[in-house]
Amino acid sequence: AQSAKPITSPVPPSLYPTLAFFLLVFGLIVTASFFIYAATSAKKNRSLAKELVTGGVASVFLGFGSLFLLLASGVYV
Repeated sequence: AQSAKPITSPVPPSLYPTLAFFLLVFGLIVTASFFIYAATSAKKNRSLAKELVTGGVASVFLGFGSLFLLLASGVYV
């Protein structure tokens, strides 16, 4: 029988704070661009595809940024 290998993160834990910062900052920038686009475009000129893509990208970056923020602060989820 083989001995089990411990599960390790593919990302070094020393990079968690840096990843959290940059992912959250980028996510907030994309979110801001989404709100600016929604607020300044006329309803007839808006593109549903652009809104969905922008919202999806912001959601992914904010989600992973939040994950790495939790990991960096010692909450292992």
